[in-house]
Amino acid sequence: MKTKSIKLYEAGNIDNMKWEETDLPDPSSGEVLLRHEFIGFNMIDTYHRSGIYPTPEKPCGLGTEASGIIEDISKDDIDQYFKVGDRVAYAGSGSGLGAYSYKRIIRSKDLIKVPDWMGLDIAAAILTKGRTVEYLFNRTYNLKENEYILFHAAAGGVGQIAGQWARSIGAIAIGVVGNKNKEEYARKCGYKFVFNMEDHDIVSEIMKITNNKGVDVVYDSVGLTTWNISLSCVKKLGLIVSFGSASGNPPLYDIAKDGIKNSAFIHRATMVNYMTSSKIARDSAARVFEKIKNKEIQLNLNKNYQLKDVKIVHRDAEARKTIGQIVMKV
Repeated sequence: MKTKSIKLYEAGNIDNMKWEETDLPDPSSGEVLLRHEFIGFNMIDTYHRSGIYPTPEKPCGLGTEASGIIEDISKDDIDQYFKVGDRVAYAGSGSGLGAYSYKRIIRSKDLIKVPDWMGLDIAAAILTKGRTVEYLFNRTYNLKENEYILFHAAAGGVGQIAGQWARSIGAIAIGVVGNKNKEEYARKCGYKFVFNMEDHDIVSEIMKITNNKGVDVVYDSVGLTTWNISLSCVKKLGLIVSFGSASGNPPLYDIAKDGIKNSAFIHRATMVNYMTSSKIARDSAARVFEKIKNKEIQLNLNKNYQLKDVKIVHRDAEARKTIGQIVMKV
């Protein structure tokens, strides 16, 4: 069976992504053939493409998140947990990169059933971003009512969910956005205070809000251009969580020079180290789905792109021109 997929032969710029026709084998034991319906875009996709994050031996695929319909199951797995026709989704799976494709063979253990009430477009957008917020707020740090957080890229895909989740807890969320045009959008997503990088002294504003104490937790997915702000806004013995590098990796941290300021705890969070079993991954997804079903989280899906437009998606995202959760129709 043939399919079309993106292949990356060398890390680097956007044009290094190449469409190729490939042959798919029949699913082996523990595998299914999945027909993709929607592909979720995440900034980590640009990290894999550019080389910020290492990828497997090349050529390799790209993309970590998608939803679709099971078309075939290995004969060894008939009458098991999944069946042909099931609506499923996956994100950051142990099956590796390869979501930028029309069909793929994938391990069944990496799949999550999509509830009947949920659209496949939502399923393709929520697993990476929603479960990221779930572990950041529940396991990286147990966020509680009336605690202050600073969340960078508040108008982005993860940021939108984080603001709403924080509001549902009763935490006080301060959001930072790239420009003034994104401020109102972030406020609608649950942030009590929003500042843009263009015309605000963010450190000074946050110190006023927190009576010069700083925030309990900083969540920084931007990296290079926001790291000094993060170090300056956290309270003494607070926590700074780096979970992305949209502007490049954070500068090297001098523990003697930088650490003495607030003696903050520094943590690098990544999905692979939090989703270490099928049960953990599915339990995390269940908590996210519950938030959506209870309308504590509502998504603003960005469906302006199709999978064939993936190069444009990367270009727009890296230029910070996008808002909301991008899902590409296959």
